[in-house]
Amino acid sequence: MGFAVDWFGQVPQIPLTLSSPTRPPVDGNTWSNSLAIPVYCAALSVVLHAISALRDVRVKRKPDDDSDSILEPASLATSPSPRVSWFRRRVNSVGGIVIVLFRLVQLLSVLALLALSVLSLLSTTEELGRVQDALPVLGLSQCFLYAYIVFLNALSLFGSTQTNIRAFNHASTILAVAWGVYMYRDVWPLATIDLAPEDTSEGVVMWAKLGLLSLSGVIVPLLSPRKYVPIDPKAPTEPPPEQTACILSGLFYAYLEPLIWLAWKLPRLTFDVLPQLADYDHLKNLVGRAFPHLDPLQTRSRRHLGLSFIRIFWVELCNLAAMSITAVVGAFAAPISINNLLLYLESGKAESRIKPWFWIALFLFGRVFKDVSDQWFLYYSTRLNVRFQAVITELVFEHALRIRMKADTESSSAAPSNATTAVGTPDNASQLGVEGEGSESGDAEAGHSATASSSTAVAPTSGSAKGKAKSTSEEQPKGVEPEKPVKKATGGHLVGRINNLVTSDLNNFEGLGMNLVFFTIESPFQVMLCITYLYQILGWSALVGLATMLITLPLPGWITRHIQGAQREKMKRTDSRVQTVTEIMGVIRMIKLFGWEPRITEQLDKKREEELKALRKSKLLSMSIMLCNSLIPILIMLSTFFTYTVFMKKQLTASRVFSSMAVFDMLRIDIHASFFIVPMLVNAKVSFERIADFLWNTELIDDFESKRVPEEEEIWPNTIPDDRKNVVGIRHASFTWSKDGVPSVTPGGTRKRAFVLSVDEELTFQRGKLNLVIGPTGSGKTSLLMALLGEMHYIPSGPDSYMNLPREGGVAYAAQESWVQNETIRNNILFGAPYDEVRYNKVLYQCALKRDLSLFDAGDQTEVGEKGITLSGGQKARITLARAVYSDAEILLLDDILAALDVHTSKWIVDKCLKGDLLQGRTVILVTHNVAMVSPIADFVVSMGSDGRILSQGSLLSALERDSKLMQELREEQEEIKKAEGEIDADDEDKFEDDAAKQATGKLVVAEEMEDGHVGWSALKLFLGNMSKRPYVFWLVYVGTHAVRQCINNFQTWYLGHWASQYETHPAEEVSVAHYLSVYASCVLLFIAAAAFAVTYYVNGSMRAARIVHKQLIVSVLGTTLRWLDKTPTARIITRCTQDIETMDNRIARSTELLVEVTLFMLVRVLAIILFSPVFIFPAIFIMSVSALCGHIFMKAQLSVKRELSNHKAPVLAHFGATISGITSVRAYGAQEAFKKEAYRRIDKLTRVTVTHWNLNRWIGSRIDLFACLFSTSLALYLTYFSDMSAANTGFSLTVATAFSAVINQAIRIFNEFEISGNSLERIQQYLQIEQEPKPTPDGVPPAYWPASGQLEVNKLSARYSPEGPKVLHEISFEVKAGERVGIVGRTGSGKSSLTLALLRCILIEGNVRYDGLPTDKINLDALRSNITIIPQVPELLSGTLRQNLDPFSEHDDAVLNDALRSAGLFSLQDENDQSRITLDSEIAGGGANLSVGQRQILALARAIVRQSKLLILDEATSAIDYETDTIIQTSLRTELGKDVTLLTVAHRLQTIMDSDKIMVLDAGRIVEFGKPSELLHKEDGMLRALVEESGDKEKLYKMAMGGASS
Repeated sequence: MGFAVDWFGQVPQIPLTLSSPTRPPVDGNTWSNSLAIPVYCAALSVVLHAISALRDVRVKRKPDDDSDSILEPASLATSPSPRVSWFRRRVNSVGGIVIVLFRLVQLLSVLALLALSVLSLLSTTEELGRVQDALPVLGLSQCFLYAYIVFLNALSLFGSTQTNIRAFNHASTILAVAWGVYMYRDVWPLATIDLAPEDTSEGVVMWAKLGLLSLSGVIVPLLSPRKYVPIDPKAPTEPPPEQTACILSGLFYAYLEPLIWLAWKLPRLTFDVLPQLADYDHLKNLVGRAFPHLDPLQTRSRRHLGLSFIRIFWVELCNLAAMSITAVVGAFAAPISINNLLLYLESGKAESRIKPWFWIALFLFGRVFKDVSDQWFLYYSTRLNVRFQAVITELVFEHALRIRMKADTESSSAAPSNATTAVGTPDNASQLGVEGEGSESGDAEAGHSATASSSTAVAPTSGSAKGKAKSTSEEQPKGVEPEKPVKKATGGHLVGRINNLVTSDLNNFEGLGMNLVFFTIESPFQVMLCITYLYQILGWSALVGLATMLITLPLPGWITRHIQGAQREKMKRTDSRVQTVTEIMGVIRMIKLFGWEPRITEQLDKKREEELKALRKSKLLSMSIMLCNSLIPILIMLSTFFTYTVFMKKQLTASRVFSSMAVFDMLRIDIHASFFIVPMLVNAKVSFERIADFLWNTELIDDFESKRVPEEEEIWPNTIPDDRKNVVGIRHASFTWSKDGVPSVTPGGTRKRAFVLSVDEELTFQRGKLNLVIGPTGSGKTSLLMALLGEMHYIPSGPDSYMNLPREGGVAYAAQESWVQNETIRNNILFGAPYDEVRYNKVLYQCALKRDLSLFDAGDQTEVGEKGITLSGGQKARITLARAVYSDAEILLLDDILAALDVHTSKWIVDKCLKGDLLQGRTVILVTHNVAMVSPIADFVVSMGSDGRILSQGSLLSALERDSKLMQELREEQEEIKKAEGEIDADDEDKFEDDAAKQATGKLVVAEEMEDGHVGWSALKLFLGNMSKRPYVFWLVYVGTHAVRQCINNFQTWYLGHWASQYETHPAEEVSVAHYLSVYASCVLLFIAAAAFAVTYYVNGSMRAARIVHKQLIVSVLGTTLRWLDKTPTARIITRCTQDIETMDNRIARSTELLVEVTLFMLVRVLAIILFSPVFIFPAIFIMSVSALCGHIFMKAQLSVKRELSNHKAPVLAHFGATISGITSVRAYGAQEAFKKEAYRRIDKLTRVTVTHWNLNRWIGSRIDLFACLFSTSLALYLTYFSDMSAANTGFSLTVATAFSAVINQAIRIFNEFEISGNSLERIQQYLQIEQEPKPTPDGVPPAYWPASGQLEVNKLSARYSPEGPKVLHEISFEVKAGERVGIVGRTGSGKSSLTLALLRCILIEGNVRYDGLPTDKINLDALRSNITIIPQVPELLSGTLRQNLDPFSEHDDAVLNDALRSAGLFSLQDENDQSRITLDSEIAGGGANLSVGQRQILALARAIVRQSKLLILDEATSAIDYETDTIIQTSLRTELGKDVTLLTVAHRLQTIMDSDKIMVLDAGRIVEFGKPSELLHKEDGMLRALVEESGDKEKLYKMAMGGASS
């Protein structure tokens, strides 16, 4: 170890000898003196200052760009005293009075140093008699040095903002260098026995200089606060403490103390009290820095995104590299110190050249240096993560705003393999889970419909550009790319794909900078130093160890490959379960209404079991890699020691064994990390390529595609003639949904067909007038609007082609399938526009919203909720219309706005809105089926043909002449309009008839549940208590095995020291190497066996717990009430069932395992320390107590912050989902910038919480590390100076103490992770305690024959939505015989929907209901509901084939299913020769997005026929479907149902139910009339008769009633 002892003496300097305290001899080599080093630094400072000054001069400042004045408080500018004003401005320019005082202290210290240097120079000159020699020159240079520093101090007080900061930094650096030089000259020699301090001749002056340098060069720079300098001087923000804290506070994160103590006092920290976000972390600054290299519209470079990442964040990566190198260097302080201390003890404490206290000090400060470097390495790493993830999130979001929207079906819905755990379900369409991992989900509209798409993998861009001939090559399946380096993310919803990119893929970038630096810099550097060190102390045997390492590396590599395969399989299984859960939760109301809960639970159990099998395999393979990583370093160590003792014939000593063990442990950690980091880097590379694929290969709308690929020249660009600049029109052009002609799905067809919209002539709409677009379903009416909006791909047919929609005056768009944000009703209407009360109220009146708002206690401040849950379909449609009307846009595109409205409301909209003053003079293009109603006010009519071409344009008459079918529909519709007076409801049925739903705050959706304090034991027991049938036995065995394992581990370490000590008492030839090696190898095998058993035992237990908890959660959610489902966003439920379950499977299971392991590790090592040094029981208890106290304080803050973090992730992805689902509307309004700003705001809020979360980790880490260092150092001090222990036992104690102290921080961190991840158990437990419907019982199973008929008896039925809510039904009694058809009518709020829910026991009921003779309250709910079928207004369909929708549990053959489709009337609507006809194999998009509303109703009816229920409830909504479909459905209901099937029809129109056997009239939850229509019409004061008399078609209604009576 000579090299270590002599290391400090080998640095070039003036010779340090044991000579008497006199001046060093004078020679001519003045400038090689160590005192000249600060002078060189000062010279460099002068050069740098000069360069900076020249740069400042060259950069001319703008008149208003005065950063000093910007930061000056406004109050100071009006100060009455000029002197005071100047003084305050100067203090403000420096950064505040505290900074000024520190700089004054530094100035005074340097003046004192200057004075001492001058006195020393004068004294030296006088002594040497003015002889020109080296010493006066050196002394003179010291005077100039301090004079220059005085000048810098003056600049730091009186210079401009940038100058004073620069001057202070230069002065502090030079003083710190000078301090280091004096420490080396005058303090280092004190640690040796053969050197003397260099400047002792100065006596007290030497110590005075050292003290002043310590004050000015160390204390002041470390303790002086920093001035806040904003990134943008024109827009300063409130700086967080980290931007103004002093260096020492920054090193140890002391600036977080106020927050931590605040958390200690408060029950829970809220977002508002968290530190502000530093301006350099604001997204707008990060975007400006990164987008020029990443955004495909700002750069043409196609370099790998990983290289762009390095280019953008090279400063952060350099900081990481610097910290990693310093940490590695600091890590070697421990083995060097241990080696030299043990050498000192082996020599019998004989005097050595360097005193032992120096090695103890090196041990302390080296560890502190390493720990600080480690914490700052993690700080830079996590900050880089936060910045990069914010940038990528915004990049994906902004690019998503440019994508062409296309529909998709499940044929292309395989989730990407790495989208393992997340589910995206935005607050109104699709949103992501708390931990932020995403998968596909979303409620999207058809690709060409108003607002959204359910597309996932957007078709690849072909080589053809606009204007070029379309490729005729073989079509690629949708979502499938031609050969690409990255596997395309095929299928699923577009919202799901984007959520995957910003969750699953973004998670793959976690620790990217750290992993990259570790793999490329830290690991090679550390391995090189380790081998070098081992070679120094063990000779060439270390090279044998290196060879052993290289030989054994392929084994873990082979296992790693298998782990990756198992992980892919596990992710595939998880994807399958997540996709199923997501879809189930999207249609959970249908599942409950159909009584499918047990079968759905069984399906999910099967998928869960497959997932757990894959998870178990993955975990056991991970155990194998863990065992390899433990075994390989031991093999390296054994081969090294074996070679050293057997072949080299050398003797092992305690100093060699224990110092080399420390280095071998460093190698072990390095190898262990490498095998985990390589797959992470590979995953990051794949995610980079997936994001690059998304940025470069997704198809954009034409406006952006031309910017992204400008080199693709168009044959005929869209050049608008001058005389057509203000025209809304198209000439000689075609439009497709995909640039490369990939077929897309359109309503009216379920197979993929290439729809082309063709405008052969010129089509121009009249400005300032109402333009009508009409045509049959699937003719391309919506496509025409999309073409005008630029949503479709424009293909010109000739040089005179053009397409123009002037946007200067603004464009507004109202979609058929309404799009609302999860905001208040008012905000949905305003849509970012200024509030004008008069105009706003007029819009509410004209859009028939006044009465709707009166139904809500909070009025227009009512939140619409997820998917507009608080609104009916008609209300959402009118809010969408109101948004367009309220806007000041000159052009309005309205897509079938009347489709979701009844005739009465439609007439109101036509009369009050379309003919109203707000639309006068504005260009309106209206797509509608309601031709008769709107045509009288239309100025221009465009008729579309079924082939996507324009049939006619001009007047309505010309359109009717070309389309006889349209003429027939017009006549039918005119008849329908006459019946508007027969409309029962003045408006849509209100969504909730329960007044309790209308909360005064306007909030229907309950707030996210958040617990305070630590995770409760009951939540933890949910997982820990289900490990085994006998959990106490399980934990006793598991903990006992780990305890044995740790004891063996300790014995191994002690045994090596015992082996080495034998050479001290026995000749080398008497020491049996084979014996000691065999005993040690046996211990290793026992250790590996115990570890393997413990892990396998634990994995089996955790799998059991995961299976049980998942089933409990699914059963609980499926068994809850509809009322709870209405109050709870689907996104939260999905999050519990996916992301929180994933957390339990992985993070909770892993953190529990590690917590047990590390706790036993610490206990066994503490016992070992106490065994050899009993006196250290008190320091051990003290250090553990202090660490536990710090951990407890830390956890109080961290749990709150973690919960805030969970709740701020979802809004970001909710905004994504909401925006993408309504992207067409967003682009039509030109609101992209507003949505970008909102994304900035939400991402910044998430970043603010995330930064605090990571900084808190650094706070606890730095403190625990410091306590651990002090503990280990105190033990080293005791063993060296106050103990007579042998070198071997001392080495063992120090090694164990070092390991113990190193793991304290890890223990706190693991416990922190355990508690934080336990939050997911809390969240799961909350959903196990939600309100439940009655569970099935054996007594509730009905007889096998039941129901034999559809007879229904109701006696005194009352109902309410919640126990504390008011009754919505009041003692209703009636009887319906089997086979009867009963119509139910009543005005809004009369209780019609409540009655249907009460019959299914979906709400709380009192009274008696008998179905086929059995009381329904005695029958299990699943049995009851599976024998009643309800067809809601908007049927819910699953993604998959039509067969899976009709028969989800495969109970019927195709013949039965086809008969049901025929009976429902589907085949009557389609031609057998139509290639796009619906068949059992047709793919259905999620929610039936690729079907028309009428088609969905028909499929729902077919499903009801397949179920063969004896009681059928129809909540009809014929206003949303065309008349032909309506007729077919009504005919099917009358003829195809069995004679014993009872039909209850909730009617909105009298004509629908006037031929019923009976009619029930409800009012305020009571039956006011019930009987045959003919009988009720004879009641002179009857309500039904009054309604019929008021009708414009009473004669036909009377005829229908009498006809029904006669039949």
